[in-house]
Amino acid sequence: MKKDLTCISCPIGCAMTAEVRSDGTVVVTGNQCARGAHYASEELVDPRRVVTATCRTGSEIHPRLPVRSSEPCPRDLIPAFLEKISAMSISLPVRQGDVLGSLEGVNIVATRSVAD
Repeated sequence: MKKDLTCISCPIGCAMTAEVRSDGTVVVTGNQCARGAHYASEELVDPRRVVTATCRTGSEIHPRLPVRSSEPCPRDLIPAFLEKISAMSISLPVRQGDVLGSLEGVNIVATRSVAD
């Protein structure tokens, strides 16, 4: 498998090519730093993203609460993660960093403090 990527690990934005060889090794070319090689390897083998969204609250003043995943979650879990967030209704007050739920070991955390 071969894939062309633009690195997002640093401001340089290297144009890279990553390839998984038959023996399972990942070869990365075009990167200018080690972070680029690490990013490209992860992107081919186990792509992950931090998920950001909003969930409902019972408040008329603040009807939506911004939330995110506590860590990058596997890309194939993102639809289920967003479904869970969409189904949530949070009672206020909430403090920034509060864990509101989880899916497959990845927590959903509040990114803002909201009073009653």
